[in-house]
Amino acid sequence: MFSCGAQLLHITQQEGICIAQAMLKQEMQLSETGEAQIRRRLHKVLDVMEESSTTAANEKLPIVGNMISGDAMKLTQYRAQNAPLCGNFVASAMAKALSCSEVNASMGLICAAPTAGSCGILPGVVLAAREEFGLDDTAVEDALLTAAAIGSIIAKNATLAGAEGGCQAECGSAAAMAAAALVHIKGGGAQQCLDAAAIALKSVMGLVCDPVAGLVISPCAKRNASGVANAACAADMALAGIQSVIPFDEVVDAMKKVGRMLPYELRETAKGGIAVSPTALRIQQEIFGS
Repeated sequence: MFSCGAQLLHITQQEGICIAQAMLKQEMQLSETGEAQIRRRLHKVLDVMEESSTTAANEKLPIVGNMISGDAMKLTQYRAQNAPLCGNFVASAMAKALSCSEVNASMGLICAAPTAGSCGILPGVVLAAREEFGLDDTAVEDALLTAAAIGSIIAKNATLAGAEGGCQAECGSAAAMAAAALVHIKGGGAQQCLDAAAIALKSVMGLVCDPVAGLVISPCAKRNASGVANAACAADMALAGIQSVIPFDEVVDAMKKVGRMLPYELRETAKGGIAVSPTALRIQQEIFGS
């Protein structure tokens, strides 16, 4: 059993296993189920992720205020017709992330990974990697298990809620989970997974939660897309052998403290940040009236 990164790393080193295997063993123990049943659940999660990551790629969904409707389709078409500046893999992951966000905003079925507001980052990265590297279901499931280990540590020692810690706790945690998943997919070790997660989380330390009109639509969706790029950058750095100067556990603790320092106006109340910009207030009035 592990509750922090240091314990997780010790288990992987002592038993000669990867983070995915450590998470699988812990989940089997906690849920009192076997590996086959857990993998069946993971496969169901993957089905939901796959559906939500593609639904908005070819059609505009009905979204309150039309703030982001059609964005996933635009990026999908742009990627098909151009050479994206950030590369095909990241562009694909971004499009999938935007699709998940649009499905969420249209009240469709998504997988909170770890939250609804950050639902596109992990699916975008993992499913784009499946296409890019020809991964089978087991490999993708192991990537999700790796991400789950990171997410469970953050949940236990800090927070995953924007209302408590700002968007660093939502999109930041999702990017950390996705970065670790990517490192695992590319054959990196447990320490590299933790370094990637720490680098990704540090990159958005202090990110506020300021939803326009109080809706999990804008800037949430575009932060999902940028979270994909954050995860890929962090994973590449870790795979290159670049270590996080600050250990993962200390980064998580810092994120918790920073979240507590944020004024309530910047924690999902729509009373600060871009949520009170003139355009945002106009949108809010158009949707809800005075």
